[in-house]
Amino acid sequence: MKNQDFYAKTAKLAVPIMLQNMITIGVNMADNIMVGSLGENSLSAVALANQFVNIYQCSCMGLGQGASVMTSRFWGMKNHRALKQTITLTTRICLVLGFLFTVMTLFFPGAVMNIYIHDTGVISEGIRYLRVLSFSCLLMGMSLTYSNFYRSIENARWPLISSIFAFFINIGCNYIFIFGKLGAPQLGVAGAALGTLIARIFEFIFICGYLIFLDKRIRFRIKDLFMDCRNMVKEYVQISLPVVISDTLYGFGNSVVSMVMGRIGSQFVSANSITIVTQQLSSVFVQGAAQSSSVVVGHTLGEGKQERAQEEGKLFMKMGVWMGAAACAIIIAISGPVISCYNITPETAAIAKQLMYSMGIIMLFRATNSIMTKGVLRGGGDTRFLMAADVLFLWIASIPLGYLTGVVLRLPAFWVYCFLKIDEIIKCFWCVWRFRSGKWIKKIKG
Repeated sequence: MKNQDFYAKTAKLAVPIMLQNMITIGVNMADNIMVGSLGENSLSAVALANQFVNIYQCSCMGLGQGASVMTSRFWGMKNHRALKQTITLTTRICLVLGFLFTVMTLFFPGAVMNIYIHDTGVISEGIRYLRVLSFSCLLMGMSLTYSNFYRSIENARWPLISSIFAFFINIGCNYIFIFGKLGAPQLGVAGAALGTLIARIFEFIFICGYLIFLDKRIRFRIKDLFMDCRNMVKEYVQISLPVVISDTLYGFGNSVVSMVMGRIGSQFVSANSITIVTQQLSSVFVQGAAQSSSVVVGHTLGEGKQERAQEEGKLFMKMGVWMGAAACAIIIAISGPVISCYNITPETAAIAKQLMYSMGIIMLFRATNSIMTKGVLRGGGDTRFLMAADVLFLWIASIPLGYLTGVVLRLPAFWVYCFLKIDEIIKCFWCVWRFRSGKWIKKIKG
């Protein structure tokens, strides 16, 4: 396979994913700016509430990406029955997870917010936000997992089209309901949650409706949700479940990181919510390369071409190095203009500036790490190793060191953030070593 063919196939998958990520980031940035205009309490409340929802989002992403390891391999094998069984198992688990998180955010929003911060003003705003947002959990989970199925069969355009429409719906509804425009009530943070809910309803109809009723490639229909999948359960548990556990615990770990930030103070939380959007913006190419590399490598291994998969992995690793350097430069370059868009105190702005520089350094390592862990190694089926890598260093390094430097020692924000994200640096070197060992390629029978 010539490099030109490799890059063409990668671009076909990566470019729509990158554009979709940019649209999502655009929505998040607009949300942050609009909510930020309501004050720092509202900004902190939405940021912390979304950290809890992010645990569920990570679980669904893990569910979808873990299943796509199998579906991309089955697509390469042309084993359509096994592909359908994988979708069925994933859908059943997603429905259970969605129900659990809906119950928690709808009936116990105060308990959720108390996990992160003890500021009554922030908690009050967070409760209003979560009660409305709770109804979107199940819809978001289904849309995320089904989007991964599309990408695994080289159809990344449909999720992109959905995101484009959802972008305008979300922005428009947020503007109307947050500020009370066009005769609508002024709902503040609850309006931001309502705008998100409306966008999620559209995405669910667009993504899931097409796959179940109109798609002619997979031909997955409602009756397939009741098909016998017992022969697939063992393999699903071995390959997909570690990804779900890994991403869920990683999301939970990041939520604990947010708890640490909440203990440092609301100014740190507000500053971090600004930097998150910038980090996402600078890493859209990394995410596109990571998700596409999983599918490309999975297809190649499904065709039984292990040597070619190893060569493709090397090319993706080189991409990670260059993308990390570019992301670092972007973060530092746009830090000033981005911070100036927010209605925050000078002290919070100074903290945000330190976090931006720290984040730039972390991205030098995170780019390669993301492409290897979320892409190449995952596409090879090495999911149990990745579960250990994702969870181990976050819990034994980042969280305790972040707590020590931020809450106990009260070091400057730059160093606190470096230690909170030190797992990204460790994983970079560990996963490169794993790739070079060649042990990352696992057999999937189907």
